[in-house]
Amino acid sequence: MSNGDRWKNARALMCNAGRSNTLVAGLALASLCAWHIVHPSLAIADPIAPTLSGAPEVTDIPDRGTQPTISNHTALMPQLYKLDAQPVEQISPLVQRQMLHGTQSTFVKWTVKKGGVFPLHHHANEQITWITEGQCEVLSQGKKFVVSTGSVLVIPPNVPHEFHCTEDTIDIDFFSPQRQDWIDGAASVAAMPK
Repeated sequence: MSNGDRWKNARALMCNAGRSNTLVAGLALASLCAWHIVHPSLAIADPIAPTLSGAPEVTDIPDRGTQPTISNHTALMPQLYKLDAQPVEQISPLVQRQMLHGTQSTFVKWTVKKGGVFPLHHHANEQITWITEGQCEVLSQGKKFVVSTGSVLVIPPNVPHEFHCTEDTIDIDFFSPQRQDWIDGAASVAAMPK
């Protein structure tokens, strides 16, 4: 079975399971993780970095962090990753992306050089942006928001916005629900002509 076929089968399992069967969805997700597969159309040179599942990061601690009425009925386990171990995608000459997808959200670290632009766009996902280094100007709804180190900007779903990075910037974004468009292989708006 090819990686593309594994992706399609696991994805179909997750979609067909719906939100009502976390066991099947969890097994499908585990199948993807076990094979370290990413969508074949994504331009990623390396697979997703493996989860950290052994000591010293993860150790057994019986009867802690559990609720018997819940823990005994779910197949999902928290997944621990090192963000800097994730593959780096070169989206444009000035923009790099590292990302992880949860079952209901997407987490992204953008590394943007001064002059990097995310042209005007919108998406169905709520976006929470945290600038950990640098500065960007965000244009939205007739306003300019200057976001700099320590700023957090919440962008509601379907609100048009664009980013212009005026300094080298590290931008951490959280999207909910997950960015299905990216999982399906759609390009980031940062790869589009300005």
